[in-house]
Amino acid sequence: MTGLLNNLKSEINKPDNALVKLILLNAGVFVILLILRIALTLGNQQPVYQWIVDLLRVPSALPELARKPWTVLTYFFAHEDIFHILFNMLFLYWFGRLIDEYLGTKRLIALYILGGLAGALTYIVIYNVSPYFQAVVGTSRMLGASASVYAVTVGAATLLPNYTFSLLLLGPVRIKYIAIFYIILSLAQSIGPNAGGNLAHLGGALLGYIFIKMLQTGNDLGKPVYAVGNFWNKLFRKKAAIRVTYSAKTVQRNTAYSKPVSASRTVEMPDQDEVDSILDKISQSGYESLSKEEKQKLFRASQRK
Repeated sequence: MTGLLNNLKSEINKPDNALVKLILLNAGVFVILLILRIALTLGNQQPVYQWIVDLLRVPSALPELARKPWTVLTYFFAHEDIFHILFNMLFLYWFGRLIDEYLGTKRLIALYILGGLAGALTYIVIYNVSPYFQAVVGTSRMLGASASVYAVTVGAATLLPNYTFSLLLLGPVRIKYIAIFYIILSLAQSIGPNAGGNLAHLGGALLGYIFIKMLQTGNDLGKPVYAVGNFWNKLFRKKAAIRVTYSAKTVQRNTAYSKPVSASRTVEMPDQDEVDSILDKISQSGYESLSKEEKQKLFRASQRK
């Protein structure tokens, strides 16, 4: 048990490890809810468990949402069903790895968060506007990271439409077809028993497409997320200990602070020789042979006007 905790701590403390951290955060919340559900059910306290879960679910009813506005964030980090979290985390890993490799850690986090927010907005607006949902708008609530995962999936498929995954029984399949299949599936189920969840999927998918398309034109929708992240990093950044220097006549106190780490570095555009070398490597060995730095250089070169 100690070894497992040490391994988890090691993974969490690794820099530029957002994908693993997102998966671990979702898994941790799932395990906590599972333990609470078992313990409270055995103690005949099911209403207490439902109250706890309702603090995380995003409601479609506007009066309830006004009382629990934080749920637009918490809902896409929590799951109750094991297969729900399993499939979400598998897709997040497969497609999130591509976003992380080509665009970097901060854009993966921004895409995940913005996708979840877009999913919640789509769900809330349609449930309150459409007459079809008026009978259930007061009792409907949503939980799960699917909207965020759809944003990452469609974002990766928009960025690298011809990248292939080898699927069991089907062989190599371009990821754009995987994304299209799941979008059509959610669209077909948008008036079914899980209509709210499927509408959120579509909202997240649309955000993922727009995010990448705008990024390719030089406009980064993730800037507000980066700004919030930088604020929290500065807020919790540890200050160095006070150095006290003594002299025969005076006592001089200097407070030294750790130099802030810049949230964004100046990134040089690759020259044409570098791009040609990367393209030659792709033609010989495929996309998978590129390093993370080479993939990001290729993406930056594609943004040249």
